[in-house]
This record gives sequence, C-alpha cells and structure tokens, in this order.
Amino acid sequence: MNTLLPRHARLLTTFATRLSTPAFVCRQCERKISQSAKPLPRSHFLGAFRSANKRRALSTAEASTLSQDGFLSSSSPLSSLSRSIKSSSSSKSFFPELSERSVAYWLIGSAASVFGLVVFGGLTRLTESGLSITEWRPVTGSRPPMNDTDWQSEFLKYKSSPEFKLLNPNMTLSEFKSIYYMEWIHRQWGRLVGITFLVPAAYFIARRKVSAPMALKIGGIAGLIGFQGFLGWWMVKSGLKDDLFAPGSHPRVSQYRLTAHLGTAFICYTAMVWNGLQIFRDHKILINPVQAETLLAKLRLPELKVFRRSVAALAVLVFCTALSGGLVAGLDAGLIYNQFPYMGEGLTPPKSELFSDFYSHREDKSDLWWRNMLENPSLVQLDHRILATTTFTSIMALWAYSRFSTNVRTLLPRVAHRGVHGVVGFAFLQVTLGITTLLYLVPLPLASMHQAGALALLTTTMILGSRVWLPRMALRRMVERGLKVQKVPMRIRPTTVGLKEGSGGI
Repeated sequence: MNTLLPRHARLLTTFATRLSTPAFVCRQCERKISQSAKPLPRSHFLGAFRSANKRRALSTAEASTLSQDGFLSSSSPLSSLSRSIKSSSSSKSFFPELSERSVAYWLIGSAASVFGLVVFGGLTRLTESGLSITEWRPVTGSRPPMNDTDWQSEFLKYKSSPEFKLLNPNMTLSEFKSIYYMEWIHRQWGRLVGITFLVPAAYFIARRKVSAPMALKIGGIAGLIGFQGFLGWWMVKSGLKDDLFAPGSHPRVSQYRLTAHLGTAFICYTAMVWNGLQIFRDHKILINPVQAETLLAKLRLPELKVFRRSVAALAVLVFCTALSGGLVAGLDAGLIYNQFPYMGEGLTPPKSELFSDFYSHREDKSDLWWRNMLENPSLVQLDHRILATTTFTSIMALWAYSRFSTNVRTLLPRVAHRGVHGVVGFAFLQVTLGITTLLYLVPLPLASMHQAGALALLTTTMILGSRVWLPRMALRRMVERGLKVQKVPMRIRPTTVGLKEGSGGI
C-alpha cells in the first residue's frame, strides 16, 4: 500500500474533501500526506492582514470615532501616527510629509539676518549714503576700492551725480569713503543673505529634509530675494538722474521705489518667520496630538471666529502702516509739522495744502487725489498719523475684546493671551518712538529704532496669528491619516475578541 501512496495520495485527499461526511483515510496515508505537505511561506502582507483582523475584533467602545465638531477625538490613534510620521517618509513622493526642525531654525535665522539688513538699510537712507555707489555690479562689485587710484575713480563717478552737485559740492575724499562704506556694507549684507539662503535651501531640498509644499515656498522666497536685489538697484537708479525728480529739488530716490523695496523686504522677512513657525507648530501638534487636538478644537469654536479674523486684519493694518512710513521716509515728510497731535494750528493742515493743484499732472485734475496722497509730504504725514492711530486703537480694542469678553477670555488659550500682551507692549513702544522721532526732527538713533519697531510689531502680530489661526496643512495630514485608520473599525460590525483559529480571514 505504501507503493500506491505517492500515486494516489492527491486523488484520495481530493475525494475526501468533497465528501460531506468524513470518509475512511488510512493512518499511514494521512501521516505521509502531512509529512510531504510544505508549509506556506510567511508573507508580510498576510501577517499585516491577520493583525488587521485582530484589531477589527476589538470592541467598538475602544474604536476611535470622529467627534461632532469634525476633529479627531482624544481616543484617536494620533499618538502612534505622530511616531510613524517621524520614522517613515512617503514612498510615492520625493519629499517627506513633514519638514525637519532644522529647516525651521534656518528660516528663523535667515529672518533675523533680514531684520538686521532692513535696519541697516534704514541707516543707509538716513545718512544719505545710498547714492554713493553709482554702478550695479552684482559680482565684481563685492570688492571695495583697494588703492588710491580706485578710490579716486569711484569718487569721480560720484561727482557726476546730482546729489554731489546739489548737496555735497565740498565733500572730501575721506567723507566720501564713510558714506561709500555704508552703502557697500548694505550691498554685501544683501549678497550674504542670498548666499546663506540659496545654499542651505539647495541642501535641504536635495537631502529631502523639507516637504513638497515647503520646498515650493522656499523657492518662492529665494526668487523674492533675487527680486529684492533688483529693486534695490532700481531704487538707487532713480536718484542718479535729474529727470526722475523735480528740477532744483532735493536729490532723492523715488518714494514709490523706496516703498516697493521696503515692502518686499517686509514680505520676505514675514515669509521666513511664518514658515519657520509653521514647521515648529506642525511638530508640536504631532508630538503631543491629544493636547494639540484639544487646543485646535477650542480655536475652531465659532466664539473665536471674530478674534481670529481680527488678528488677520490687524496684521494687514500693521503692514500698510509700515508702507506709509516708507512714503514718509522717501519724501522726508518727517521734517515738517514736528508736533503732536496738532499739525500747525489744528489737527490737520488746511485743505488747500492737503490737496494742492501743484502735484496734479493733468489738466482735468483727475489725478489730484491720489497724487497728493502719495506725493504731497503734508498729506503723506497725515495719512501715516491716521494709520498709526488706527493701528494702535485696533490693538487696544483687540486687547479689550480678549480681556472683557467672557467667551473669548475663557476659550482663548493662554499662549494666545500672552501673544496679545506682547502685541500691546510693542504697540506702546512703537507709538512712543514715532512721536519722539517726530518731535526731535528725526534723529538718527530714534528713526532707526522706529523702523525696527515697525518690523518687531509685525513679528509679534504674526506670532499671535500662529497661535490662533488654524494650521490647515497639519490638520489635513492628521485627519487624512487618522481617517485611514478609523474607517476600518467603523464599517465593521463588532465581533468578539476570542475568535477561533480559522473562523475568520486567513
């Protein structure tokens, strides 16, 4: 019979399985079959499937569900999700799903460098050093004059500029060197900002340390830095030709180009700060998802909707006020009406002075309003006063709303309350600096601190916004990953934990 086993073993087992009742099987045949049968190879997919079946067998009381407000509940598997995001990267994309913290530190450091560059640029403007270099040489211009011949050549170029002819006809070579080095340092600092941003950006992207959206944002900031360098020369060029300003007037750069140069620097700085804060916030959410979920659930409540929108409007208002300060600097409008709160005999100058026909370029006077608002020093200073007063009043109103509204005071997180206090403190400092700068005829230290205060106030406003605005990207990643885990137990009927072997699945 043993000789027949290899030939008929398969037929015998097939016939036996088709019988509805157990059929006779030889003991020796059964032993031979069990010995000759090869075990199935272990499969990672099958193992994962088996583990998934075991997880499905858990009771629905332990299964996590979405809360009514749309957020993942505290029993959601976000703690394991945060660990998996750190340890694994997406196999379908070149970029990881979350940027590393080192990228955030680099962005904040770059923003600090831009902050210093903006302040030093203000000093360059206040010392009237910006027109000392009359050429734009992005590569060869990085080397200063090395001998007397080079210095005489640069000084001769400056003598041909309107600023020397009208303002500094008696300037000596040593005086020229002081203003030359101010502008030269400003330009070298700008080159340093570009190099210290582009090289690390290429490294972080090549090493896959940034997410795909962050890589696009970094590319946009890099392009903005290059555009800022072009705007700087475009601004300087406006002060080197007589036909770009009124004949016989004070040689200065165009206030429009100066404001564009300043505004682009503010946008570049704000983008660096905001994206750095975003990376820190995403890491904080995924490190402690339960606490972050509770915080985000509070911020999503409709009682805080007005507060969140008010912070966004305040950030725009602070930015617009800073831009109006650029117009004041470009027109030297801070050198008139050096008193506060009055301007002459009243709170405002006469209407005939504010809307003078002198600034209109058309016969029908259709450009009377907007040209006076952008070119008339008296109206430009009044506009800056109005915007600054509105900004300060809005900040105090926001503080009062967070302090005396019961819902906002109770629901607003503690970090947001501290952010409001920071904005209020910098607002008082900025108003004090602005008024003293005006009263003392724009002294160099006060004017420089006033410009730095504007950037600091915008920074604190953005920090407050990062604490109250909902991080949509991080929320979307959390919800998408959480739903993938949650949809399985929610669609399967509850089963008992103690399943018999082979009763369900493979």
